[in-house]
Amino acid sequence: MIRTLVALCLALAAGAAQAQAAACGGVVYDDRDRDGMRDATEPGLTGVRVSDGISIATTGRDGRYQLPANGERARFVIKPSGFDVLRAANGLPAFWRRSADGACPDFGLVRASKAPAELDVLVFADTQTKSMTDVDYYARDIVEPLRRAGAGRAHLGMTLGDIVDDHVSLYPAVTEVTTRLGLPWLHVPGNHDVDAGAASDEDALGSFHRHFGPDTFAWEETQADFLMLDDVVTLPGQRPAYVGGLREDQFAFIEAYLATRDPSRLLVVGVHIPFFPVGGESFRTADRERLFAMLTRVPRVLLLSAHGHVQRHVFHDAATGWHGTGPLHEYNVGAACGAFWSGVPNGDGIPDSTMSDGTPNGTARLQVGADGHYRLAWQPAGVDATAGAFTRAMRLHAPRALRRGAYPAWGVYANVWMGTPDMRVEFRVDGGEWKPMKRVEQPDPWLLAENVRDDEAEALRGYDRSPEADASTHLWRGALPTTLAAGLHRVEVRAFDPWQGLQTADTSYRLVDATP
Repeated sequence: MIRTLVALCLALAAGAAQAQAAACGGVVYDDRDRDGMRDATEPGLTGVRVSDGISIATTGRDGRYQLPANGERARFVIKPSGFDVLRAANGLPAFWRRSADGACPDFGLVRASKAPAELDVLVFADTQTKSMTDVDYYARDIVEPLRRAGAGRAHLGMTLGDIVDDHVSLYPAVTEVTTRLGLPWLHVPGNHDVDAGAASDEDALGSFHRHFGPDTFAWEETQADFLMLDDVVTLPGQRPAYVGGLREDQFAFIEAYLATRDPSRLLVVGVHIPFFPVGGESFRTADRERLFAMLTRVPRVLLLSAHGHVQRHVFHDAATGWHGTGPLHEYNVGAACGAFWSGVPNGDGIPDSTMSDGTPNGTARLQVGADGHYRLAWQPAGVDATAGAFTRAMRLHAPRALRRGAYPAWGVYANVWMGTPDMRVEFRVDGGEWKPMKRVEQPDPWLLAENVRDDEAEALRGYDRSPEADASTHLWRGALPTTLAAGLHRVEVRAFDPWQGLQTADTSYRLVDATP
């Protein structure tokens, strides 16, 4: 009997020792002097979550946490609202660590000043630089104008993948430009952020991980929570070489995170590959339905995606596997590089880079109120405002002259950058009655005209010509009247933007008397 008890005690002790060896611990503390090192006067913080991208541990009263020992995975703190993290040497938030010996790191958090009434987030997609020339375009066309305009009023920034165009050696240069904005900046990878020669999806993001940290993580602000996911499954040697989807370890993290967050708060999910299908199963159907089933527990969700170098809004329903109480909004964000830094250069030598759906290159802005309701806006960059009637909200295209009395077969077109399928867009002529414009899915005539100008030019008008115009999902048409008096007529267009309110633009056309 005694021998049995001794054996049992030894077995329990061995099991405890083995369990201890299979785990590592660290501490999250209040970094009061902001030096990144804990001293005796800096207490541990209770209730902060730390993760290895699979499991989530919550700190106890002394600020300590334990995670499974796994030297191959980075550990990161899920930044809680009310706190900031210090910046690393490259200017990015130091919320993650990877140690060679597999030890769990300590994390210092800094108490934030009073939270703003509205969270302001800059959203970049597809900066997609392939050379230092492109990095210069990115700096002068995107970042510097935002900095001069007071981007400091924003509180957070993110890039939704394709940071570079297969040239991961440019990461430091791109980061140096991005961090000029002075904001904590989050990144997810895109299909062009994969290491050359990667033999599998597991080793495709080595460079990304070294520069930006985990590819899947969460970050919380007072007004909203952010779930950032790598949704590019690399398929070396196949065509296509990637597909949208999620890994098992990511599903484990999502499950753990959703179980620990306040479900009443807005959840913003940031990815690269859109969730909606584009030309077949661009995102694995089973993965999308599995994720959407998990998200039905969250009353308020906004999906942000990139990749397409066009701009659109999709409202998911049962047809795409969403079975929530209302439509699930996905904002597919236009590209910062537009049409891959192509088109005719402006006076500063920066390519026009209008996208194939007629959207100017630029950036998005997400603003979230204290109640979790959000507003979205598109900020064009590097567009020649003289090329058609152009505002920050839309561009108009209309013929300059029509024959008076001709059949009214010609129209004014409004490409409304943030247009949704059910948006109300109207026009009027010479201050008359407002009339509805019809939404049409066809190429933007302004870009079609630019294609013709490229075709007719006997020499290149820029390094790369503008893309061929493709059908736009946010284009409206109104037939111009031809029975008015001869002369110039003013056309006004108004769009009822659900987030930014009434948006207007105007142009003109001339009616000319003619005989056969």
